Amino acid sequence: MNAQPAFPTTVDLVPGANTGRIVFGADTLAGDGVALAVPAALLAGPAGGVAVARLSPAAAVVESDGFRCLADGELLFGVSSIDETGTGDGLGVTTELAYRRLFTTMAALGYPVLVRVWNYLAGINRQEEGVERYRRFNRGRQRAFAAAGQALTGRVPAACALGVPAGPLRIAFLASRRPMLPLENPRQISAYHYPDDYGAYSPTFSRAALLQAGACENLFISGTAAIVGHRSCYTGDVVAQAEETVANLLAVIAGANLLLDRAAFAARQLDYVVYLRHAGDLPPVRALLLARLGVSPERLVFVAADVCRAELLIEIEAGGRVEARGRA
Repeated sequence: MNAQPAFPTTVDLVPGANTGRIVFGADTLAGDGVALAVPAALLAGPAGGVAVARLSPAAAVVESDGFRCLADGELLFGVSSIDETGTGDGLGVTTELAYRRLFTTMAALGYPVLVRVWNYLAGINRQEEGVERYRRFNRGRQRAFAAAGQALTGRVPAACALGVPAGPLRIAFLASRRPMLPLENPRQISAYHYPDDYGAYSPTFSRAALLQAGACENLFISGTAAIVGHRSCYTGDVVAQAEETVANLLAVIAGANLLLDRAAFAARQLDYVVYLRHAGDLPPVRALLLARLGVSPERLVFVAADVCRAELLIEIEAGGRVEARGRA
């Protein structure tokens, strides 16, 4: 992990009892809300965290199998962290345990559909006994999905996995009582169909997920990078990678609108978290994204974090919601 600006150890949660948040630049959180603290430097954005899940005002805080959750009868947002256990394949074992607990929590509280997952782990590109840690993570995740009877392809959640300097595996998730629609990107091979070059256990996620909740249609776009087909593009050139990443984001947004049969989502109306391997890349990347996405600056949050492939310098996730129309 590259050197990062210093950040506070503890951050006070901002009010918002029915909002699930991810707070970057913190090891721990103080307050009664439900949020995930992620020790990756916040380069630009709100210190109070990124709102990734909005539940109804009736949401209540519940605890289940190591997860602290918000539940409102329709949506479930939960967070947890777990130290790596054992030796050798410690991260794989820890990941499998964490996801088994996640699925147990969903079942116990009655939210059967996993919609979106955020994963943050130490040393994501580091080799351990000749195996990259991200591949160990994928192994544990896929084993837990299989053990829980979850699909390994097709109807799988949107997700991201980023590297942080140190600490436990940290997970946030959103589950639902309604079905979600997974989306893929015609410019890319589905991650769960990657060839064995990327590991014996493919990443278990879709490129995005559409979910109708309450009166809103919600779009969750997974962590997206400069990958075409299954290959990384423009090694060493962060601006070219950012441009290719935008092309992938726009393709996913177009796919969501096609599924909904209307121009529901526009790039300029979404919120973005931009993960940069090198903090010094912020100025040129921010300028490009403001121009290409047409967004106002407050919709862009920048975080220093490592991406799942060592040659990738940038990853972007996005989300937004609009009024729902005519979908059961």
